Order: sequence, then C-alpha cells, then structure tokens
Amino acid sequence: MTTAPPVPEAIHPSLWRASQLARSRGHIVDTGYPALSAELPGGGWPVGALVDLLVQQAGVGEMRLLRPALSEMEKRPIAMVQPPHVPNGLGLEYIGLSSEQLMVVQAPKTADALWAAEQILRAGSCGALLFWAQHVQTSSLRRLHLAAQSSETLFFMIRPLASAQGASPAVLRLALRPERDGLTVDITKRRGPARAEPLSIPLQPTPVLFSHHARISRRSPAPVAARGLPAEVAA
Repeated sequence: MTTAPPVPEAIHPSLWRASQLARSRGHIVDTGYPALSAELPGGGWPVGALVDLLVQQAGVGEMRLLRPALSEMEKRPIAMVQPPHVPNGLGLEYIGLSSEQLMVVQAPKTADALWAAEQILRAGSCGALLFWAQHVQTSSLRRLHLAAQSSETLFFMIRPLASAQGASPAVLRLALRPERDGLTVDITKRRGPARAEPLSIPLQPTPVLFSHHARISRRSPAPVAARGLPAEVAA
C-alpha cells in the first residue's frame, strides 16, 4: 500500500508550500492591525530577521504603523540609526516610548551607520532597531540580516520605494504609501503566495499634529518636521 507523502511542515519547519503562508520559525510580535497580521507569516512581525519598509518619504506613517509593536518592548531599549529627524518627547510618548528607552545613532558616513547597526544587532540588548537608509548594497543587507538572526531584536530598514527594484535578503518587504486616513500597504515579499491587492491600514493621527506649536510650524517657511523626527513623532 502506498503511503501518503508527508506534509512539508512535518519534514522541517522551514519548508512550506508556495500556495500557503509559511509558519514562523521564531518569535513574532503582533502588528496591532488584524488585517495586516493575517497576511504575514506567523501572524506578525518576525523577530530576528530583516524587514524592509519601503516609503515614499520618511514620516508617511511608519512610526505609527510600528506603534503597537514598539509599545510591547517592555522598557527594552529602542535604537534608531540615521533617523531623518530629531525625536520629540510628545511624539515618543504617543507611541508608548520614553526618552530613556531611546538610543539615537547619527553617523557621518553610511559605512559607519552600517557598522553601528550590525553591532547593535550582535549585542542583542535592544528590543527593536529602526534604520533609515537611502542606498545600501545587497552585501551589506546580508550582513545585517545574518546579524539579526542571532538576536531577539525587531529589525526594520526604512528605505525609499525605489529600493523595491533591487534584491534584498529581507524575509518581509512592505511598500507604504500615505492615504487619507492611514496607509496603503503593498506586501511585495513574504514567505507565501503573492498578494495582488493592497491593504488599507487606518492610523490614528498623532496629537503632535494638533498642538499649537505644530500648527505654527506647519505655517512657517522652515517646518520643524524638516529638522526633527518624522512629522508623526516630531513637534
């Protein structure tokens, strides 16, 4: 009698059919958005892996998208490498972080920023690492991904949408575009079937945007958001 072949998952947890979402091989952190979590392998953000967030420009809503996950760090440090703007206390409080948790690294050269990010991942002391970068070689991305695999750190690279045309070892790649009440999210890479339709993720507006100081800044010729962290967490 012929026995049925074993299902791929029974052979090894890394195996999966292309027609189904892969199971997570490690820890995951819930995204806080059920519609998004349902489309990700394991049901959330993978810990110890490179995740690409591809944006039209910094500050379109990436910090608010990550807000639920970052608020689950239980006081573990959060590292930001090359943030395009300076963090603001009110904005950090809104996403559930305290200034004591935050570690900001600004490097004079991309090579220095890459080195710093790799050391943060290898140390494994941070709950999350957010790295804003413009142009990064695939070989450098591989080094960071390997370093992330030895850690228990949520690792996000925030890069331009044009980076989607290049190769990446990231296990997950999302293209983020602003819409009226939040973000349009295209899943451009995941361990599972391709998703043709984008997701619409509603985001709560940050209270910074309603502050008197922010209203004045938006009317000024040199908005503070151009000097401080993405507008969602700057004032």
